[in-house]
Amino acid sequence: MADPAKPSGSTREAEPGVISTDVPARLDRLPWSRWHWRIVIGLGTVWILDGLEVTIVGNMAGRLAQHGSGISISTAQVTTVAAAVYVAGACSGALFFGWLTDRLGRKKLFMLTLAVYLAATAVTSLSWTAWFFFLCRFFTGFGIGGEYAAINSAIDELIPARVRGRIDLVINGSFWVGAAFGAFASIALLNTSLFATAVGWRLAFGIGVVLGLVILLVRRHVPESPRWLFTHGRADEAEQIVAEAERTVERQTGAPLPPVEEAPIRIRAREPLGFVAIARTVVSRYPRRTALGFALFVGQAFLYNAVTFGYATILTTYFAVPEGDTGYYFAVIAVGNFLGPLLLGHLFDSLGRKPMIAGTYIGSGVLLFATAALFQHGSLSATTLTGCWTAVLFLASAGASSAYLTVSEIFPLETRALCIAFFYAVGTAVGGISGPLLFNGLVSSGKVSDTTLAFCIGAGLMTVAGLVEAAIGVKAERRSLESLAAPLSAVRTEA
Repeated sequence: MADPAKPSGSTREAEPGVISTDVPARLDRLPWSRWHWRIVIGLGTVWILDGLEVTIVGNMAGRLAQHGSGISISTAQVTTVAAAVYVAGACSGALFFGWLTDRLGRKKLFMLTLAVYLAATAVTSLSWTAWFFFLCRFFTGFGIGGEYAAINSAIDELIPARVRGRIDLVINGSFWVGAAFGAFASIALLNTSLFATAVGWRLAFGIGVVLGLVILLVRRHVPESPRWLFTHGRADEAEQIVAEAERTVERQTGAPLPPVEEAPIRIRAREPLGFVAIARTVVSRYPRRTALGFALFVGQAFLYNAVTFGYATILTTYFAVPEGDTGYYFAVIAVGNFLGPLLLGHLFDSLGRKPMIAGTYIGSGVLLFATAALFQHGSLSATTLTGCWTAVLFLASAGASSAYLTVSEIFPLETRALCIAFFYAVGTAVGGISGPLLFNGLVSSGKVSDTTLAFCIGAGLMTVAGLVEAAIGVKAERRSLESLAAPLSAVRTEA
């Protein structure tokens, strides 16, 4: 029997212009190894930076507005305009870089998007006036938005199908590791006995730069997606990367690789598609999946914007929590958010996508309705409200992470990055731009009924999204990406 680690002849020209390859099947059969951990660390840890960004800026809004901060800006401008500008940049960056990712490759773009983020974050620390701060926040979001498209597509195309769900959820959930770190860091950086008013917030942005540089060094060693390569006529490069991965994994695990079980696929390379062609293909070929993606992204975006951009305001307005102590409460919520994907992630691969996605969306919505009722009746303190939100977000975080997993799995390879970008941009624009503007007014009004309404809006949309998943969700667990949505360049084989 031929050694399964030897890939000779597995990718070949079946007929003029048509390539027959089993590269996807060979990637999916690889046992977990340090090779996969390098991918996870190099690509997945960027969500820590996003969580750090959002949390630090939210917790430092009051400090930025203080006299002597070195920047002329108000608290309202930070929590509304700057938050909305950041999200607008993320939406724009997702669409722009998502389009480039499908055209130019995953690796070029996940290096470029991180470089954009690093430059914008470093310059933000030099801000002296509101307009410059807004500009920097836009380009910081522009880089982060591009990361969502480039990273999620690369990860899902490199990680074996049997564990794709749990790995994707944990990676997206690591946003909250950064949020917890940002919450604790803001406590120290807001302490004027340690850092001057004009210094602490500038150092906060420096933390992101340092972490980003470390990630950039690791990311240099992450390979291009072989799946992207063979659909763009670069079969030899795809073969080399997979062959090297097989040798590395076999050496690291000390055991022969399992045989390749799935049949090869036949690909005819084609020119990259434009926005219009992709939109037409996705909507006409997969209308139910398109509706599903919209529901999941809009639901989670509204729920998270009901609290992420305004939780510190809720604590200070309704419970008289000192401004410098809000980070402790947010850190508890952040831990709950990360534990959700970490502890529930394996169930998305075993019990399945539909029951777990529907369950986490609907469950978090129901818990948030209950929290809203308790808050309306004055039955909560700062501590018990934080406990309720931690329970809500334990479920919601797993559900929200699965939204990115879903749209990455259920559309063709040639459209994957742009589809992620499109659904992220639309869902986040609806919930992420309007969310901070709407919810900031509700949670800071001082009226309990307004904040209750904010909670109910997030809970309602999350519940509706869960019902949509239950009705038309896709059973994607442990299935290859190609079986879920054949590449547009796939050549049908006549029986």
